[in-house]
Amino acid sequence: MAQSSKIEGMGAMVHAQGVAFRVWAPHAKAVAVVGDFNDWKPEPTPLVHEANGYWYGESAQAKAGDEYKFHLTLDEAGKETVQRVDPYARQVTNSVGNGIIYAPDQFEWHDDDFQMPPWNELVIYEMHVGSFSSKDGNTGNFAGVLARMDHLTQLGVNCVQLMPVAEFAGDLSWGYNPAHIFAVESAYGGPDELKAFVDAMHSNGIAVILDVVYNHFGPSDLDLWQFDGWHENDGGGIYFYNDWRADTPWGHTRPDYGREEVRRYIHDNTMMWLNDYRMDGLRFDATVYIRTVKGPGDESLEEGWKLLQWINKDIAEQHPNKITIAEDLQSDSTITDEVGAGGAGFGAQWSATFVHPIREAVITPDDDARNIALVAESLRFKYNVDAFERVIYSESHDEVANGKARVPHEIFAADAEGWFAQKRSTLAAALVFTTPGIPMIFQGQEFLQGEWFRDDAPLEWEHQEEYRSIVHLYHDLIRLRVNRDQYTRGLCGQNIEIFLQDEESKLLAFHRWDVGGPGDDVVVVANFRSTPFEGIAIHFPAPGAWKLRFNSDSRHYSEIFEGKYSHDVNAEQQADSSITATLNIGPYSVLIYSQDRE
Repeated sequence: MAQSSKIEGMGAMVHAQGVAFRVWAPHAKAVAVVGDFNDWKPEPTPLVHEANGYWYGESAQAKAGDEYKFHLTLDEAGKETVQRVDPYARQVTNSVGNGIIYAPDQFEWHDDDFQMPPWNELVIYEMHVGSFSSKDGNTGNFAGVLARMDHLTQLGVNCVQLMPVAEFAGDLSWGYNPAHIFAVESAYGGPDELKAFVDAMHSNGIAVILDVVYNHFGPSDLDLWQFDGWHENDGGGIYFYNDWRADTPWGHTRPDYGREEVRRYIHDNTMMWLNDYRMDGLRFDATVYIRTVKGPGDESLEEGWKLLQWINKDIAEQHPNKITIAEDLQSDSTITDEVGAGGAGFGAQWSATFVHPIREAVITPDDDARNIALVAESLRFKYNVDAFERVIYSESHDEVANGKARVPHEIFAADAEGWFAQKRSTLAAALVFTTPGIPMIFQGQEFLQGEWFRDDAPLEWEHQEEYRSIVHLYHDLIRLRVNRDQYTRGLCGQNIEIFLQDEESKLLAFHRWDVGGPGDDVVVVANFRSTPFEGIAIHFPAPGAWKLRFNSDSRHYSEIFEGKYSHDVNAEQQADSSITATLNIGPYSVLIYSQDRE
């Protein structure tokens, strides 16, 4: 093996003269590479020990597409050996199979001109690849999602967030059990199919955010476990804590954030997704279990906090337009505060302060029990005075599983597609798109997907046609939210003022704006009762004609809606200098008003 100038990097690195290999195995006595290129024998391709437990070597015979593993000798006598999948393997045959040498630079991209939308204009569609496109009892894949691209473009979303696609155990999973964090799930199509997916999304004006899992690995099909033979206390060895800090709700497999090599391993992974796969952002799963040991309220894990700061600082410097989102759910503003100010540096975080009050408000059976004050508080909430540091939603993969169900099902399980379910689930959706924050919906929400989320249950795509009018309601909300018609700019702004918050009538009205004025100011009125109201006086920010841009009670959205109560209004200045208009609103409905640009 010629090693006149070593190739930088980790794992299997394809270059003009063959393939270079590097692995971290500080307790191994010897390391070799075995694979298709040397008849799976260790003798032809030994690696040379470098500093700090790294091993390096090259093979002129190895090439992209060859399967391979590292062959580690664990004792001085050479009798105890193990074969391990490369921790940096970009492709594997399956979660318990072999690594596949992959050349990341050989994919031909077409998305060079893509620009991610500004964060205040993002509309996120959370997606599970396997169930979104599953067919005939088989798990879905990236190509299957692309076959339904028209649905996404017609809906109008400008960002998809993929649940984890790193190789996991088996072919069916939510993805939160990563076996090989650098490899793309083989059942979904592998690395080139993911790149083709991102390329196609970008070509259609849609950004892609990827969910990543660093709070634990595995716990099954985990070749990292006791990787080079060393471990303590029956722990996982060099990649894991080997004491009480290893414990997580998903197994004793928390990475050792205090080891430089493990920190680099995770950091390298984030940069791979952003650089090699052109992801527009990353959503970090359960960050509270990275920054603490046992979760909310438990002892801080300072090493994990510093890792998050390091990653976010580097992403902000190297990829300033890309977003990192934390699933922390503790309403902690330091998660999205700047690293320089002592924060973790995330761009945004999932907002428990929104989803829980909103779901409760629409799921509660008794109108009188709805808490409008909590709803109003959830609309006003901000982290660090920035509304777009939070992602807001009424459904997510977590909120529609684990003992909970889709909003229509929670509203009325016996008739999850009936009047109550349709009315109150769309009421929640309208608040998602009119509240300051980054709105997100979960796959199928737009066509009343029922029951709860399962990785082995495909979306009921027949609902797309059956409830096409509800899909159109979501389309119209998205159109208004991103100001496509240039008369609802205020929905992209930071500002909100609650005009009406009435616990008796269960009416809520608020003003949204960016800089204010015609085409910017937006007024939203919501009725949380099953009865309509007529002749309600509502404050408006300016006098004149206000056009009704959206009425969730319209029969255009469902043949079982009424749609007869609402219309354009004229706001007039009153004797007390207030500006009001009189309007009508249907049951469990939302109205959106704005003025034409001057």
